[in-house]
Amino acid sequence: MDLVLTLTTAPDHPALDDALTRHVRNALAIAGGTPGAVDWLAPGVACDIAFAAADAKAAQAAARLSLAGQPVDANVVPALGRRKRLLVADMDATIVEAETLDELAALAGVADRVVPITERAMRGEINFREAVVERVALLEGQPRSIIDRALADLRYTPGGRTLVATMRANGAYCALVSGGFDAFTGPVAAAVGFDRSEGNHLIEAEGRLTGRVREPILGKDAKRALLIEMAEARGIGLDATVTVGDGANDIPMLQAAGLGVGFRAKPLVRESVPVSIAHGDLTALLYLQGYRAAEFVAA
Repeated sequence: MDLVLTLTTAPDHPALDDALTRHVRNALAIAGGTPGAVDWLAPGVACDIAFAAADAKAAQAAARLSLAGQPVDANVVPALGRRKRLLVADMDATIVEAETLDELAALAGVADRVVPITERAMRGEINFREAVVERVALLEGQPRSIIDRALADLRYTPGGRTLVATMRANGAYCALVSGGFDAFTGPVAAAVGFDRSEGNHLIEAEGRLTGRVREPILGKDAKRALLIEMAEARGIGLDATVTVGDGANDIPMLQAAGLGVGFRAKPLVRESVPVSIAHGDLTALLYLQGYRAAEFVAA
């Protein structure tokens, strides 16, 4: 069987059981698939169902429809080459729960002006570069200390450290690539365990933010280019890569990777890439690669 349907849910709220998986297998069969047995990757949390089908997209749609109203993600991936050798992850609202620029804006007292711009940019409604320039300009004159305060309050998305530790233990290279700022990507990458980090640079003078960003600004095209560059440097094809992100500026790198995952993604992202996680945490990316919970490496 050349395809696998992976079902995942939140580890702290297991929602999968035998009755539900039977229901999904029946849906696959009705859609023209030939489903195999259920292979539990983590009881109640994640499982694989290998199957054969002429139309993977239709099979995935049927599985998702059968799970309507359930807190379960259903994604179809190829059975071969599941374990990836390069991970490129977005930072904001992916590896960390917040949008770090919005956090700075809140500390600077301009959140009411910055947050709406962020939301529109992440939905793909306005140009990302212009959104960065406009939002950063509102931070002009703020003390550099607001970055340290924002860093201290950052909340990390559950499962991120385990994702990176497990992939690195299995020989993968892991990079954090963000349209956010290197004042955050460096510390976040170190805390989570990434091999490398890339981000934009806020220009400072005399301990204060100038309201400017160093050019060129890292956006969607640069993210995709960095993915390709890192894959080539390691002598691997893009089919051996996995990317994860939530916003419109992640779409090119998500579409270029062998496995591109929209994580708690904006509508445009969900429409643009077939694989998405809305209910599970970041360990769902390990289940999508066929890892069992017993193989996870604690960070």
